[in-house]
Amino acid sequence: MTKPATPVVVRRRSLPLVWVVPLVAFIVGAWMIVRNSRDHGPEIIIRFQNGGGIEANKTTLEYKGVAVGSVREVALAPSLDSVLVRVQLAKDAAELARSDSQFWLVRPEIGFSGIRGLDTLLTGARIQVRPGNGGEPAKEFIALRRAPLLESNTDRGRSFILRADRLGGLTPGAPVYFREVKVGFVETHRLAPNADGVLVRLRIRKPYDQLVHADSKFWNSGGVNVKIGLFGAEIRSNSLESFVAGGVAFATPDTTGADPAADGAEFTLADEADKEWLKWKPKMPIKEATEGWETPGQAENSPNDPGA
Repeated sequence: MTKPATPVVVRRRSLPLVWVVPLVAFIVGAWMIVRNSRDHGPEIIIRFQNGGGIEANKTTLEYKGVAVGSVREVALAPSLDSVLVRVQLAKDAAELARSDSQFWLVRPEIGFSGIRGLDTLLTGARIQVRPGNGGEPAKEFIALRRAPLLESNTDRGRSFILRADRLGGLTPGAPVYFREVKVGFVETHRLAPNADGVLVRLRIRKPYDQLVHADSKFWNSGGVNVKIGLFGAEIRSNSLESFVAGGVAFATPDTTGADPAADGAEFTLADEADKEWLKWKPKMPIKEATEGWETPGQAENSPNDPGA
């Protein structure tokens, strides 16, 4: 009778229970990272002159009243001259990371165009953005010091440069008038390169930019002009807005050339208008919205008129 073989016991190697919890946590964490990376857009760095009011995980980036990103980190720049703010963009806001996009911190402002940013006194600071228009992808930006003039992109028109001996009370946003009708605004100003004067950049909206020709004349129309003569005093001011923020007016002569001035053309800004300039009445057709300007006869015979 043969003796049966001695059984061999083989023990399978198993993962110690102590490693199960860390392994599960690692898998869950990796899954969350992958999911977040799919749900978020790129991270960008915005450089601010001052980080007052900006808080990590609280301050949001907004566009058209919708949160499109959030601040992840606020830190001093290595040079200590500015503040670096790291912002995580939402997935559907990835196109905001363009080199020509503009970012700024919303602060309370009270002006003739209305009250802006007053709600930040209760909700805290927020960052706003104006998307670029075809710029290259970028991850680093320099914030504007103040909110830009939110003019419609569809009526941007053209900009012109005025050279003056002094600023004369003009501020960004000051109105530009043609025949006392507001047709544009002052964008910015700075000293001339050799400090012998001041350069003022203004923008004339479409279609009024066609009114500016090479021989047009510009003058400072801000404040109040007071002239005292033998028969009394004459007081003139274009508007309360120009009285406070300053303003510019211009005129074009009757014998002007056929072609409007080129974008970026430079003119001299006079302290006041010459009497001859105020008499100019050139005929320059402009295509402007005419809705609501029909004559009574046209309105009555309109195809949309129920009585037609």
